[in-house]
Parts: sequence; C-alpha cells; structure tokens
Amino acid sequence: MATFNSAMTITCILLALFLSSDIGIIPHVESLGINYGQVANNLPQPDKVLELLSTLRLTKTRIYDTNPQILSSFANSNIEIIVTVENEVLSQLDDPQQALQWVSSHIIPYLPETKISGIQVGNEVFTDDDDTLLQHLVPAVVNIHNALSRLGYSNIQVSTPSSLAVLQNSYPPSAGSFKSEINGIMFQFLNFLSTTRTPFWINAYPYFAYEDDPSTIPLDYVLGNNPNAGMVDPYTKLHYDNMLYAMVDAVYFAIAKMGFRNIEVRVSETGWPSKGDPNEVSASPQSAATYNRNLIRRQMANEGTPLTPRIRLEVYLFALFNEDMKPGPTSERNYGLFQPNESMTYNVGLFSVSTIPKSTSTPTSTSTPTSTLTSTSTSSASFFVTSSSTKTKVAPKEYQSLVFWMFVHLLILTFSV
Repeated sequence: MATFNSAMTITCILLALFLSSDIGIIPHVESLGINYGQVANNLPQPDKVLELLSTLRLTKTRIYDTNPQILSSFANSNIEIIVTVENEVLSQLDDPQQALQWVSSHIIPYLPETKISGIQVGNEVFTDDDDTLLQHLVPAVVNIHNALSRLGYSNIQVSTPSSLAVLQNSYPPSAGSFKSEINGIMFQFLNFLSTTRTPFWINAYPYFAYEDDPSTIPLDYVLGNNPNAGMVDPYTKLHYDNMLYAMVDAVYFAIAKMGFRNIEVRVSETGWPSKGDPNEVSASPQSAATYNRNLIRRQMANEGTPLTPRIRLEVYLFALFNEDMKPGPTSERNYGLFQPNESMTYNVGLFSVSTIPKSTSTPTSTSTPTSTLTSTSTSSASFFVTSSSTKTKVAPKEYQSLVFWMFVHLLILTFSV
C-alpha cells in the first residue's frame, strides 16, 4: 500500500507539472460571457437585451436555442453568440443530410452579420434522465461540424456542455475521473475535441456543493473570498482558494486520464441564486453578489486555475435575467443578475462608477461553515469587463514527447504495483 501511494503521488505530481506547463496549451482569448436564458414570459425584447449587454460592455453570450429574433437583433453588433441545439433534436441529427439541413436553416441565414462563435449540441446530455440521448451525441456533433465545414464556416466551434455529475470523483482534484459507464462515448467525444481543438465545457456550481454539506465546507472557500485557508491537493500539493477552480482542475485530470492533454476546459455555466426556498439557506443576494463579484475580479486579474495558471479560465455567468417559468425550487428562478425590467438584482460591479448610486457597499459572508449565513460590509469597487488576449509559448515537440512518455510510464507502474 505504501508503494502504491508513493507511486500515485509521483504520478499525480508529474501529471500536474505536465498540465500546468506550457506544453501543448492552446492560445486563450480572455473574456467574460453571460448566459441569456429565456424560460420566462416577461423578458425584455432582444434589442433591449443587446443594449443592456452593450452597457455592461459584455461581448459574449450564450442562448439555449437558435431563437431567430435574437439572432436577427444581434446582427452587426460586437456580441459573440453561442447557440444551442435542443436535446429533443439530437436524434434527427444522426443523419448527415439532416444535420446539413439544420445548419442551413438555423445558422447560415444569420451569418456573417451575427457573430455566431459556437454551437452547443444539447445540454448536459451525458447526465440527462433520458439515457437514449447519449447514443446520438457524438454523431450529431460530428455531423454539425462537418456541415459547417462544408458550408465554409469551420471556424464555428462545436461542443456540448456537461454537468459536473459526469465525474465519478472530483475531490481532491487530482482524483478527477469520469464515470465508467460513460467512458466509451466520452472517449469518442474527447477525441473529436482534440482533433478539432475545441474546448470541453462544464457547468460548475459550488453553490450545490455547499448546499449539500454546509456544516463542513467553509463558505469563504465556496464563495472565493480571500484570504481563506482553502485546500491543498494531497498528491499534487497545489493550493486551491476557491471551489470553482478545484472543480475545473478535476475535469482536467479526468480528461488527462483518458489520454488527452490538449483540450482546454471552460465553464459554460456558474452562478449563485439570490433567493431560495426556506431550506435553501445560502441563496441570498449577499452571497450571490459576493460569488459573482469575486469571480469577475479573478477574471480581471487574468487568473487561471492552479493546474493551468497560464490560461485564464473562460467563464459564462449564469444568468443574465431571473426566469419566472423555470421549474424546480425557488432558487432556479433567481440566478439572474437582472430582473426582467432590467433593474439590478444586486450589484456585481459591471456598470461604470458614474452609473451606480454612491451607497454600493456589498455584504460578504464570513467563513463560518454553518448553514446560518452572517455577513460584514465591504466596499464595492466598480469596473468594466474588457477583453484582451494572451498566448503561451509551446515547448518543442521532442520535449513534449519526453514528458508525455515519462507520465505514461509512471502511470503504468502505478497500476501494476
């Protein structure tokens, strides 16, 4: 057992060094996006939403369909849009001709005036209650990609967002692994992402982890407040001061254990509800403002995760508006930064200083790991979200190969002990 533990520790450390180095890491365009859900009957018209996004200086959004009114309204703007193929359509896209027809009717009419940057094929298909959907996922992804390439738009990335529930293990991050029952199709999907140099998107919500275990998980760690003790991965010795980064790195490890090392992980959804049912004690405007503000500050600081510090983590906040028709607990209808009348649910600092009332102090929760939330008041600095880009150096292929095969060798030794 001691030999196995030593080998596992060495393997995880080498894997961490391999992933956190510049080897094979692709350039990363830095920006913050926001999810524009529409499960409501009282939302502003798309042209008003475009004005709001412009005021916020946000240039990336994601919608959960291919709403023609939105795609038309966003034409000739600087907003990049990720659109979604609804889950119920996936089975039709097994047929390449049907996929070509779908792209021709749902995407092509809006190009190039509307900046469609990506297509998400389904949503959380790997963990959907309808397990028959999964068999259609990879064929649909491949067929959509091929249709875009055939029509001259291979630059539009095709992927699918997954729930964190795709992981069998996520703690500590170095233990990250996919559920065995989805490994076959997951390998096919990862192979597609690797070949097309497309990111793996994950919906990651520290809120749910805290709700499940508020008595042992420090709230400051979940909200990303600094300073906090955080946690140290016992194998890689990497320190995490917020849970979101730990979740993302668990996905990186899971992908690496499947044999892929050049796939970037991005966050398709993360957020915190401002209101909940009586048993959802951490759903509050104070905690929601704190979580999102901390995340935005980290974005502005060009932060990457401890495992991939040279790549700023790309994040899409959930969500732009509260959506009054979403099913489930009260929290599901209260993730929005804005009310449907475009008033702020709480201030996360996306407006310029001149547009915010002077009394903008925001409570932040203390690190008391209990279900009763307490808070103190801190000053609220306001700032714009801007875009920039950075690139990392790529090591010579000979060095990449050497490190990779060292890792493989140690991995084999580990599991042969």
